[in-house]
Amino acid sequence: MPVTQTPRLYTARLADGGAAVMDVRTGRGRWQHLNSTAALLWHRVTEGTTPEQAAKELTATFTDVGADPDGVRADLDALVGQLRELGLLSGPAAPAPEHDVMQVRRALPADTPLGAADRAAAALALAAALLLLRCAPIRASLAVARAVARLPLRPAGPEQADRLFAAVRRAASAWPGRAACLEESLACYVAAALRGRSVAWVIGARNAPASAHAWNETSGQVIGQDPGDRVWPYAPALRIRHTGRTE
Repeated sequence: MPVTQTPRLYTARLADGGAAVMDVRTGRGRWQHLNSTAALLWHRVTEGTTPEQAAKELTATFTDVGADPDGVRADLDALVGQLRELGLLSGPAAPAPEHDVMQVRRALPADTPLGAADRAAAALALAAALLLLRCAPIRASLAVARAVARLPLRPAGPEQADRLFAAVRRAASAWPGRAACLEESLACYVAAALRGRSVAWVIGARNAPASAHAWNETSGQVIGQDPGDRVWPYAPALRIRHTGRTE
């Protein structure tokens, strides 16, 4: 389905050929993981092909390698019905963004000295991120992030981004409850803007086991990851960065 309005469905291309689709129409977003066959059909749909035409094209593809056409078409028609029941065929969907190979930077130690300006920006940004993500649907946070992406900012270097993320972590330690990766990464994104800099805000997923994650990127590097805490790489479903675009 061509995107003629703000997308509400975002797709991560997974390593096994499957896909994970994030639906941001309600709450903090809902994920649906698709197997490789469902992903082939889904990617065609996000590129503008109708579900029925996508099923017809895939039937021809599988038939060419020896599959029974009637059985394949019946399976694909059933798959289209399942996607429709999940609500994935009723909202504007964005094509999957590029999945670049990136260096993963580890989070700075908790006792790393941090400047007062970074700590102040992090505290304000964390408060804003917690308010947005806990009191409004995630699409409100995405709208704010897109607005921030249009500000006159300069890219943050990896070292500065490391410090800002560490400052967010330190601010989060003073808040009741737990700030998860979604809150931390949005806060780092906003904190960078408060310091006149930009980092990317990315939300994605992986398989084996299936899970979702949010993180920040700058200069082709993923920042703020804990050793042994994450199985990388995650595939991006949504990336907002300082270009005024959402991929």
